[in-house]
Amino acid sequence: MIRRTMTLAFVVAAFAAVTEPGAAATGAVRVTTSIEADMSRTMVHEVLVDAPVADVWTAISTPQGWMSWAVPAAWISPADPDILETSYDRTEAPGGPGTVQQRFVARIPGRLLVFRTIKAPAGFPHWETYRGVTSLFEIEPAGRQTRVRLTSTGYPDNDAGRALIAFFERGNAQTLENLQRRFVTGPVDWEKR
Repeated sequence: MIRRTMTLAFVVAAFAAVTEPGAAATGAVRVTTSIEADMSRTMVHEVLVDAPVADVWTAISTPQGWMSWAVPAAWISPADPDILETSYDRTEAPGGPGTVQQRFVARIPGRLLVFRTIKAPAGFPHWETYRGVTSLFEIEPAGRQTRVRLTSTGYPDNDAGRALIAFFERGNAQTLENLQRRFVTGPVDWEKR
């Protein structure tokens, strides 16, 4: 449960194998990591999605969109329209111990969505470290497809930061594969899953 919850629920056309240093390919998702001047790590996941930009934007920026590919339960906080709360348990109540809350920090509709995780499920490993990570979705037209780039910044150069990068390298790749699959096979049927 925690492994699935840790993937940003939030997100596959084929990319060629990645050849530059510090990069790895997971399926058709391209993953790169870099070291910043302050020694923190930045990780980028990139994928092509067979859908127009407007449809991808809806999928990543609305509760209904998230429920079509990422989680069976999602809602905007009634107290704050900039907080998206999600759960892998359809019966979880808002604010429940298994929910994840993302605060939208900035939006440029159809282009950019910046967010921080402000609540993680009970028992989330390295929570104090992860709460300092900022993530952003960038989307742009790529012919008849949409390029989706998920960048996460601020992983510190310590054991917790390295553990989180190792987890999210795989988890975010799987999430983006789910996003792409949503536009190939349709929305996830959470009743059957």
